[in-house]
Amino acid sequence: MLVALGFLMVATFMALIMTKRMTPLLALIIVPTAFGLFAGAGFGVGDMVMDAVKDMSGTAALLMFAIMYFGIMIDVGLFDKLVAGILKIVGHDPAKVVIGTALLTALISLDGDGSTTFIVVTAALLPIYQRLGMSPVVLTCVAGLTNGTLNIVPWGGPTARAAAALGVDASAIFVPMLPSLGIGLVVIAIFAWQLGLSERRRLHRESPELWGTELGGGTLSGGSKSPAFDGGTSLALLESVATKGDGSEAATMHGTVLDPTRETLRPKLFPFNLALTVAIMVLLIVDVMPLSYLFMIGAALALVVNFPRVSDQVKMIAAHSQEIIAVVSMVLGAAVLTGVLSGTGMVDAMSQWLVEVIPDSMGPFMAVLTGLISIPATFLMSNDAFYFGILPVLSEAGAHYGIDAVDMARASITGQPVHMQSPLVPAILLLVSLARVDLGDHHKKVLWRAVVVSLVMLASGVLFGAIHMG
Repeated sequence: MLVALGFLMVATFMALIMTKRMTPLLALIIVPTAFGLFAGAGFGVGDMVMDAVKDMSGTAALLMFAIMYFGIMIDVGLFDKLVAGILKIVGHDPAKVVIGTALLTALISLDGDGSTTFIVVTAALLPIYQRLGMSPVVLTCVAGLTNGTLNIVPWGGPTARAAAALGVDASAIFVPMLPSLGIGLVVIAIFAWQLGLSERRRLHRESPELWGTELGGGTLSGGSKSPAFDGGTSLALLESVATKGDGSEAATMHGTVLDPTRETLRPKLFPFNLALTVAIMVLLIVDVMPLSYLFMIGAALALVVNFPRVSDQVKMIAAHSQEIIAVVSMVLGAAVLTGVLSGTGMVDAMSQWLVEVIPDSMGPFMAVLTGLISIPATFLMSNDAFYFGILPVLSEAGAHYGIDAVDMARASITGQPVHMQSPLVPAILLLVSLARVDLGDHHKKVLWRAVVVSLVMLASGVLFGAIHMG
């Protein structure tokens, strides 16, 4: 009963948001509440949800002040030079921009924190997507895929959890999986290039006056010509279209968060803002204080130094209130789903069912099965629930067939590209909120690609001997 209700609840939630019958926030609140009452929780569902809200409070505080901090840094001009540098590298070719998205996400993801990665990536690249007329769903898709794949680094959450749950060394899990990680990133690069080409063709069809002029560029499908995308003549073409009525050139970033004429720019304070950001990133990595408090201090210092007047500080806080409310409300909404899943016993029932349905004849393939199970399981439940609840049971079963715990751990982390797309992951809620993308639209584009990446990593793990059979 609880197993069926658990899977049906998640399926109902996904169906509602992907068909846009309900906003993700409302679905996160209404659907679990209805299923929790149907499961017999009664008024006790309130206590379940509030327990989950308490657990989520630190994450909500982190996201609130991180959004405020990086929003202020965008406003004062810290990332303008970074965007200019990226533009020099990728030019104005949508395909190269999407590849650049994957590369930038991969580099920043090495810190092991998805929220910080998504804040920096959207701050740096969303204005470029807006400038070129590209779909922000492509940004969230590529960024989510890349960060989810790199989430298996030893200092990331899943590998550390698997190591702790099975009593093995985190580096022993990760190092043999490096070839699989590399192949997974190659697959993501292929996806990124395909998405970029698709965006290039779409822009060519929708704006032939902008993209249809032959400037010595490559040929699109169907024989049509594309601009050179070399950052020179293409930029001139873009700027010629973005002119004011009197014929004078408008700023290429006009109307975006990186508008060079915005009043909030603080060029003289660039050294301070850069030093403050670097200091926060260093403290984040060395983990000497709670991240939420770290960003509280950072946001306070950024406001006081860049905007000494109280009236300006109030304006800056209000300017980012929309994004903050959107993200924090989604995190607290997700607490309803997690609270009902755990409080009603649905998670435990689903975990036990997954273990029981595996026939004895599949014992020698327990490592591969664990990898396959991790794909849907880590999407439907938290990493804590999977790695501390399901993985030890699966590992014990695998031991009867001579499969080492470290092999089970390696297989278990291959589902992370899919896990990162789960509405239970606050970081992905942050990403879609910052990019102003509907979660259902993100899922439509990213989920099947994430499944492919996970399967490729699992298969290559077996192929290269990192994951052994019994």
